[in-house]
Amino acid sequence: MKILLNPVKNTWKKELARPTFKTKAINKIVKPILKKVEQNGDKALLKFALEYDHIQLKSLLVSTEEINEGEALVSPELKTAIQVAKDNIERFHAAQATPELIQEVMPGVVCRRKSVPIQRVGLYIPGGTAPLFSTVLMLGVPAKLAGCSEIVLCTPPNREGKVHPAILYTAKLIGIDKIVKAGGAQAIAAMTFGTESVPQVDKIFGPGNQYVTAAKQLSTKYGVAIDMPAGPSEVLVYADETAIPSFVASDLLSQAEHGVDSQVVLITNSESFAKRVLKEVEIQLKTLSRKDIAKKALSNSVAVVLDSTSMALEIINQYAPEHLIISVENEEEAIEGIYNAGSVFIGNYTPESAGDYASGTNHTLPTYGYARNYSGVSLDSFLKKITYQKISEEGIRNLGPTVEIMAENELLDAHKNAVTIRLNYLKSKKK
Repeated sequence: MKILLNPVKNTWKKELARPTFKTKAINKIVKPILKKVEQNGDKALLKFALEYDHIQLKSLLVSTEEINEGEALVSPELKTAIQVAKDNIERFHAAQATPELIQEVMPGVVCRRKSVPIQRVGLYIPGGTAPLFSTVLMLGVPAKLAGCSEIVLCTPPNREGKVHPAILYTAKLIGIDKIVKAGGAQAIAAMTFGTESVPQVDKIFGPGNQYVTAAKQLSTKYGVAIDMPAGPSEVLVYADETAIPSFVASDLLSQAEHGVDSQVVLITNSESFAKRVLKEVEIQLKTLSRKDIAKKALSNSVAVVLDSTSMALEIINQYAPEHLIISVENEEEAIEGIYNAGSVFIGNYTPESAGDYASGTNHTLPTYGYARNYSGVSLDSFLKKITYQKISEEGIRNLGPTVEIMAENELLDAHKNAVTIRLNYLKSKKK
């Protein structure tokens, strides 16, 4: 990681640029995959499993026997940890539910707003370099709480054609039994179009590599919604001398190990503190099993020293990080100054990994600067809001003239007439 000392504002965007995708080249690979799955269904999925995962699958669906076998392979300690995480995620997401809104806006005019579950949802769970069973919790728990009637989980199998036991156990714990052995863009295609084994869904959730991301974005052209546009994982740590360098270094590395295209950023007001953090990064890096991945990610990363608090907050909001860790003396001032971030972690004892697994917040978050205009996954992500209105005779008399005038001035005669005909009916009825 290089250190930048008080960089001028017009260089921030360039200095903190995320790794770029070759979108055209990626789409050139992904589009034919979507087309083949649309045309050939299961046959295409089985062919891609052989081509990309080098396995000959007999069935795309995970059987009940496989789920039970997987459950038996998960250690009691991990089962307990998953249960604790599930309970916390469930509590926090259940608390997000809102009651139906009923409001009489004027005499005789009643408006309502009600949450309705999205009926069919697809969950993509990465299983390549790291089997993310935690993502099963993050997506499956709110989907179940929302009341989605059909939940489909797609995840790539290993070289033996099996799904990671922890993914199977977590899915069973939540109550998800439709598990498909498919990864990559082909899994997104299967959920987009539906196949003999994979139901078509209304909305697709879940992180993935650049091919999965591209496939998700292309799926929106076929009437399927997605949770959010996203890229590689990232963290920005805002810290001063009150932070503990080893803690900060561990947080930077916890995101750097996600993938070679991940990015980590340190913002601080002290050059000497930045140097101490980077020294700790070098020490801790040597102990990591994924140190080669983390090392490549660090080459995309930077430490920025800014003397001014206002400038520090400005650069953070411009970058709009997926994960933001605030570990400064005046944390409340910093919190109040942040309006672009996916999820915020406050204080020396709040590592980003707590949110990734078990604190209760959701770890499916907007990356690549999309925190400027997207929220992370929540209970609302699995719900639609439907509005209703009911107008009585009194209500149409009160509201009707307003609608008539507005419609007339927009030159929409039929709109006006839909009100006028009712008002005239009430007048004749009164006679």
